[in-house]
Amino acid sequence: MQTNFVELLPLAVLLPFFGAGLAFAFFRQRTTQRAITIGTLVLTVVLEITLLAETWDGGAHAVHLAGWPAPFGISMVIDRFSALMLVVSSIITLAVLLYAVGQGAAEEGDDAGPVSIFYPTYLILVAGVSNAFLAGDLFNLYVGFEIFLTASYVLLTLGGGESRIRAGVTYVVVSVISSMLFLITIGVVYAATGTVNMADLALKLGDLDGDMQLLLHVMLLVAFGIKAAVFPLAFWLPDSYPTAPAPVTAVFAGLLTKVGIYAMIRTETLLFPGERINTALMIVALLTMIVGILGALAQGDIKRMLSFTLISHIGYLVFGLSLVSIVGMSATIYYVAHHITIQTTLFLVTGLIERRGGSSNVDRLGGLAKISPALAVLFFIPAMNLAGIPPFSGFIGKLGMIQGGIAEGTWITWTLVVGSVVTSLLTLLAVARIWARAFWRKAEDADSPDRLLMSKTLAHARAANKRLLPMSVVAPTALLVTMSLAFTVFAGPLMSFSRAAAQDMYERTPYLEAVLGEERVDGVREELEDLASQIPDLDTGDGGSDEFAPVRTSLEPEDESVQEADDR
Repeated sequence: MQTNFVELLPLAVLLPFFGAGLAFAFFRQRTTQRAITIGTLVLTVVLEITLLAETWDGGAHAVHLAGWPAPFGISMVIDRFSALMLVVSSIITLAVLLYAVGQGAAEEGDDAGPVSIFYPTYLILVAGVSNAFLAGDLFNLYVGFEIFLTASYVLLTLGGGESRIRAGVTYVVVSVISSMLFLITIGVVYAATGTVNMADLALKLGDLDGDMQLLLHVMLLVAFGIKAAVFPLAFWLPDSYPTAPAPVTAVFAGLLTKVGIYAMIRTETLLFPGERINTALMIVALLTMIVGILGALAQGDIKRMLSFTLISHIGYLVFGLSLVSIVGMSATIYYVAHHITIQTTLFLVTGLIERRGGSSNVDRLGGLAKISPALAVLFFIPAMNLAGIPPFSGFIGKLGMIQGGIAEGTWITWTLVVGSVVTSLLTLLAVARIWARAFWRKAEDADSPDRLLMSKTLAHARAANKRLLPMSVVAPTALLVTMSLAFTVFAGPLMSFSRAAAQDMYERTPYLEAVLGEERVDGVREELEDLASQIPDLDTGDGGSDEFAPVRTSLEPEDESVQEADDR
């Protein structure tokens, strides 16, 4: 009998929770805690890769907890998009954990700081992120947000001084405001429709009047926009993230804002399909890109610069979402997975720069390319990726969004296309400035260079690399650099997968059938098809020859007329 691995879906959340409880039970035995945490994340990676394989060709799947069917019970739903997010996030969290373990072994020793809290808290953060990706209803999504919010505050302030506590307070206050708005919105949604299940809402929101739909739409976007750090709601991020240690900042920058983006994408495609406010989203995307990258250019500290580039590149994701097209969404799905990896990698590399050079301020750095060529390579690859230089994956994702904007052909999309190109060029300028100052120039030319950079001979300087840059921190960083290159090498299959995911999300029927069943969806299938037909490049199987139509990879066989048209 064939095993249905989808039934193991709840373990993606439960495994980290169980691991956290077990790690906390051994709070006096840090070596045991490390082994439990690493083992838990390895099992989670294996599980989520298996779930990705299940959804690769099979679309959406749902598990109803305790046997209660939707919309009455809690449903956990996985489709191509959420499966990809799960796998990327689990690999990222494992690599960052290995970096954190290596950093602790190299710098602190076994008796430094309250590290007994770090491991269970880290696993709770992973559980919250996974829960958000799998949530089938708005309230469970809210629970996921609150789980990782609580864990992230502990990680942000753990063992820190006044600056980290102050940054943590800012982070928590903003997050609580966002969560309160989200919770109020959930209450209004339930009062208006009698449900919070997203599949059920997709069928019921259309019964509300237009003003109520618009109100709920805007309230959700604002709540998620704060968490995703879109302009003008991103003021909190540059002051919060850089104060934390490198591994904590890396996982925050790579994952937490992307959960907000995930929630925006999920609700926009499932609950509010169409183009009612896409012009407003385009304006937000443009301002987020431009304001973010201008802020980055004004920074002298690498961590603050990367925090602003994080904001800027969130604008690209909103750009792709606002196009309301298959090509735009497929590029967005590909780019969000790419950007999680790149942003995390760059923050880890910044941690290595700080270890080797004694500072993350570019004015105090120099000579790193000669002192540590390996560190130079580890920075150069993700930096070029972030800037979108061909042939890296950053270029591929941005090119897809630009194609979508050109295909739409309106003045606002052309403005976005120009803005995205300008932002890429300014991103290149920002990372080139880091390269020129921290890596290329001589250490003697820096302002007050750290003594770690001022060895009498190059051989003596390189001899210190083994102590300052041990393999325990270099190897996890190199793993993520390799993963970023994999997005380029396997861009073809990944883009085809992203197109299939975008197709399913705009069709909506695969998700709705998985959660509610075919019988419930049959009653509104014609209405769903009418809404889906508004997506200009959706592959409806009618033999159309749209240049940007995606590769059809759903389970439904193509009509013979489509095949004949393709043959011609």
